[in-house]
Amino acid sequence: MRRNPTTIGYEGTVARAAMLMCRDEVGSCIVLGRDNLPVGIVTEEDINCKVVAKDLKPSAVQASEIMSTPLITISADKYAKDAAHMMIRHRVRRLPVVDDENKVIGIVTVRDILTVSTEINELMNDLVEINRLEEVEVGTCSRCGQMSDDLRRIDNLMLCPSCREEELLQ
Repeated sequence: MRRNPTTIGYEGTVARAAMLMCRDEVGSCIVLGRDNLPVGIVTEEDINCKVVAKDLKPSAVQASEIMSTPLITISADKYAKDAAHMMIRHRVRRLPVVDDENKVIGIVTVRDILTVSTEINELMNDLVEINRLEEVEVGTCSRCGQMSDDLRRIDNLMLCPSCREEELLQ
């Protein structure tokens, strides 16, 4: 999650929300109501479809008038997979992360989930490759062509014990 997400008070204007989003280089702004609790979210899409497309003046429209609500949130003790499942189930691309008092402490986006997924996939591929290096296989040696029941992968070649020994001496 990204900590300290962009927020705006309930009375804030769309112009202010857009300015904050530009400043923070993000695509959304969480709207806070009483006691600084989250009540909605304003996204680039909300601004485009509900203000720009209707030719309204952003400084004359409150963020609370165009926010997406109800706000779907996730608690900080959940996992990335839980966030991904919630995003799919509720068809949202952003999940504000809340603490035990329902105060916003962060936000998780689809991009965050994809980044984590990619990193996990790369780690899994590395683990598979490492484990593959230790496997013993039966077949033909890539270097000498002899049949062996003790082939091991070295530099992407399946080598018999003799060829492995030669490889180590080089």
